[in-house]
Amino acid sequence: MIKIIFSVRSGQGEPSGFDLGDIICEGENGTARSSGHTPDQGMMIYLSVTLLLDSLRLLFSGEERRASFTGADTSFRLDFRRDKRGIIWVSTRDELLGKSSLDELAHAVLRPALELADGYTSDPSVRDSVRSDYISAVQDFGATIL
Repeated sequence: MIKIIFSVRSGQGEPSGFDLGDIICEGENGTARSSGHTPDQGMMIYLSVTLLLDSLRLLFSGEERRASFTGADTSFRLDFRRDKRGIIWVSTRDELLGKSSLDELAHAVLRPALELADGYTSDPSVRDSVRSDYISAVQDFGATIL
């Protein structure tokens, strides 16, 4: 089972598509987190979640058996590999974090992506280009997994 958490770092002022944030990915074999490293592995969180959803969409659609994700402006990386049975192996730097079914991983990614979107996409004062890309990535990913 995989659990993913997206967060925005505090103290950045008004919401922006370029806000810094972090990702935590927990599995039965380990945890990868972007926070607490030197050098810092924090990332532009909205751009990064958009990249993650777009790369996973190809994995879920069956177009690819592997997907690699590296956040925007960071070295934080997650790798996903789908085996012949449809089980997804999630790793970072060749360290297995855990395994998940497609359905479990879909919910582990989509739910926090929607939660992250609540504060950002629902604010009418936010009118940057990242916002529309984020909304499209969430909608496209949701359509792929349903």
